[in-house]
Amino acid sequence: MEARLSRRRFIAAASLAAGTTPVAACSRAGTTYAQAVAQTWRALPPGQRLEHRALQRELIRYATLAPSSHNTQCWNFKLETARISILPDSTRRCPVVDPDDHHLFVSLGCATENLVIASLAHGLHGEASFDPAAGPGVRIDFEPAKADPSPLFDAIPRRQCTRGAYDGQPLEPAELRQLEAAASGPGVAVLFLTARAQVQQVLDYVVEGNSAQLTDPAFMQELLQWIRFSDREAVAKGDGLFSRASGDPSVPRWLAAPLFNLLFTPKSDNEKYTKFIRSSAGIAVFVADASDKEHWVETGRCYERFVLAATAMGVRTAMLNQPVEVAAVRPQFAAAIGIGKRRPDLVVRFGRGPEMPRSLRRPVDAVIIS
Repeated sequence: MEARLSRRRFIAAASLAAGTTPVAACSRAGTTYAQAVAQTWRALPPGQRLEHRALQRELIRYATLAPSSHNTQCWNFKLETARISILPDSTRRCPVVDPDDHHLFVSLGCATENLVIASLAHGLHGEASFDPAAGPGVRIDFEPAKADPSPLFDAIPRRQCTRGAYDGQPLEPAELRQLEAAASGPGVAVLFLTARAQVQQVLDYVVEGNSAQLTDPAFMQELLQWIRFSDREAVAKGDGLFSRASGDPSVPRWLAAPLFNLLFTPKSDNEKYTKFIRSSAGIAVFVADASDKEHWVETGRCYERFVLAATAMGVRTAMLNQPVEVAAVRPQFAAAIGIGKRRPDLVVRFGRGPEMPRSLRRPVDAVIIS
């Protein structure tokens, strides 16, 4: 079979050959993918009266609904009476795609923002602090406050990284201003690229970075470890990149993994990204004043507010981080978009489009440490 065959067509053909169908499979515990999605992404009613520890656990569940690199969920949570600490989980690092832990600490920032927003909806003001000298994680100290169930809180269980085509329509200037306000924070700014020439320029760098990654055996091996090819595998693991969330059928790992390098070729993947990017309303690039863990955490918080505000507006978002992940491409990309020697932290496309199948999360018990 030709290497040029698209991932979707190839997997679908393999599914039929194996007598499988791209529908929900059951985990070993008898839970279907649909049931797991409903349990993972259920909403926490604002103001619901819960015992203190039960509320803490629900707030942590909301924190885990944040995005993370490869959906590794690279965090642990430590509970105290009036504090929750979010700590990096080094066992879930991605040393190839994220050698300096940039994405890891951005992910901690995303979880932090969810936790702070959810806490305020339930009458707790969370003050987040990050001081590397005091430890590697983020500490959120709580005190009573007036409950404020904001639109961002309502958006947490609806947010997703939507890996599909959008409708190609621009956002209104007022919508862009609203997103910019949500995305700004201490030492972090967002740059919107909406002109067709600007979007094409980003596409060129995405293609260059993506081609470099897909021809790197170490990157491909790491990526393979985090892909969940079937509903059954996604439910059993509760993490990773679920194939159906990218529009591909559900296929057993024993069938898909040996064909992985054939399915993920630069040509087919770049064609997909070309379609996706050209269908987007624009690109958002997050840039911090400094490249250190404190600013990476803050970038994560700003990004999370951005995607939650977008979700509340009915706008989809998806990461395009190849230009910032490939070290040789990153400074060229920075110069091209006019940010000088500052590091571009995140690249995100946005626009309106349909919802895609959802990723899953591990149980709360799996992320709480003593």
